[in-house]
Amino acid sequence: MTSRSNLVFCLVLLAFGTLAPFAGGIGPYYYDILISIGINVILAVSLNLINGYTGQFSLGHAGFMAVGAYVSSWLTLQAGTPGGTVGAMVFAAALLAGGLGAALAGLAVGIPSLRLRGDYLAIVTLGFNEIIKGLIQNAEPLGAQRGLGGMGKYTGFFSTFACAALAVLVVYNLVQSTCGRGFLAVRDDEVAAESVGLNPTRYKVAAFVISACFAGLAGGLYAHFKQFIHPEAFGFLRSMDIVVMVILGGMGRMAGACFAAVLLTVLPELLRYVAHIEALPEWLRHVAENRMILYSLLLIVLMLARPQGLFNFRLPFMKKNPSP
Repeated sequence: MTSRSNLVFCLVLLAFGTLAPFAGGIGPYYYDILISIGINVILAVSLNLINGYTGQFSLGHAGFMAVGAYVSSWLTLQAGTPGGTVGAMVFAAALLAGGLGAALAGLAVGIPSLRLRGDYLAIVTLGFNEIIKGLIQNAEPLGAQRGLGGMGKYTGFFSTFACAALAVLVVYNLVQSTCGRGFLAVRDDEVAAESVGLNPTRYKVAAFVISACFAGLAGGLYAHFKQFIHPEAFGFLRSMDIVVMVILGGMGRMAGACFAAVLLTVLPELLRYVAHIEALPEWLRHVAENRMILYSLLLIVLMLARPQGLFNFRLPFMKKNPSP
């Protein structure tokens, strides 16, 4: 990454850090939306490493998020959810442990399955997502079907966007590195990459591990903001939400993934508001209530009219990447 882009990201992070003490004054509803935007940016950017830059198709990202959420929550509960500086240190350690736990889960699913590709890999990752959810539903120490609650509300404005900036910096720098060129080579032509001495399986496993680590980090942030988690929150629909963000933003487009994460976080709340405006026609309010129909129509129109993604562009300070 260029020094100019590093400067821009540092300034963005500094701006969010400056605003952090005042974020609580904007009201709990809007504060919740802002935190959700930060978490979804992490999820979209990390999945983009697999689906966009490496050319795989994963439907199990919510499973990695669940691992991070439950590991970090269990650790903070065991520590007694302390406050102050000790609480911040415990939270940081729990986030790190959740990310590492998710990375191990990514390695576990990556090694046996990444000789597959396309639809077969998507089915395997979807199955992994359901296995994780099923294991949690039957694990009494994790609350089983009742869910797990009682965590301290450690997730804040600065911690969320600091992690989002970290995810963007790490993934972008990785893609621009020599290793990242290996990811792009595997995406463009796996056979050609193998013929010049690259090991496609190694690059795909590496992408899964790094992506899963950041998904686990997002899961830990989510758990310590909501203070209650349930296995159903990490099912197939959650994975599809993240996939839609990547597709909408443009496969292999960092800025696009970020903008799509913002849009698809704000859009459901906007539709919920529209659904309760009495002055609007009843049919329009009914459509707004069924946002999944709009998501489906959006995907169909997008695939027909703009398959490269709605936000398929680069920020001015970003280097040019090969198109997928």
